[in-house]
Amino acid sequence: MSALDRLAETIEKRRGVNPRDSWTAALLARGPEKCAEKFGEEAVEAIIEAVKGDREKLTSEAADVLYHLLVMLAARDVPFGDVLAELDRREGTSGIAEKASR
Repeated sequence: MSALDRLAETIEKRRGVNPRDSWTAALLARGPEKCAEKFGEEAVEAIIEAVKGDREKLTSEAADVLYHLLVMLAARDVPFGDVLAELDRREGTSGIAEKASR
């Protein structure tokens, strides 16, 4: 099991926890829109660090992006496994061909 699988599992476990006891539970309690907003904020922070060229800060922000992506997916009841299955489906297909098929 990868770190992302474990994180997705932990996020699911936090769903029923008191929001005062868990940041994840607090985010989920605020609804999918807030989870999406937080994901966007973290993505922008990662972009800023990528432009600056600060590898350490980019690494940290990238971890935040992945966490908030998984929270956003959970908020909309999209299992991480479904995302992985979609990646498996796309594997071996050129990005240009995949984009043209949409």
